[in-house]
Amino acid sequence: QVQLVESGGGLVQAGGSLRLSCAASGTPLRFNAIGWYRQAPGKQRELVAAISRGGRTKYADSVKGRFTISRDNAKNTVYLQMNSLQPEDAAVYYCNTGLYYSTGRYDASEYWGQGTRVTVSS
Repeated sequence: QVQLVESGGGLVQAGGSLRLSCAASGTPLRFNAIGWYRQAPGKQRELVAAISRGGRTKYADSVKGRFTISRDNAKNTVYLQMNSLQPEDAAVYYCNTGLYYSTGRYDASEYWGQGTRVTVSS
């Protein structure tokens, strides 16, 4: 049974930073691609960043240059470093194990964490 637990969310002022963590149990993350998604009220869940098993990364245009996804296989954890946060980044952030294709496409699996809320004050 794959379990993912997100943490690190909170309240931050615009321009500030947060680091989210996605800790896994039931599967070695080194064998998985991981995606970070977010969902704001009234909006669809969107892919923010993804990292392949080999460390290849992709980002939504809205976060390029501000967010960095990384993985620590020894800790079985994937991180999302978020800098220069803006009010439009406020959402519940989820991590997911999925498939990262050589084309750069990332497909989510059915394994999701419970989410961690990020609030950005202006």
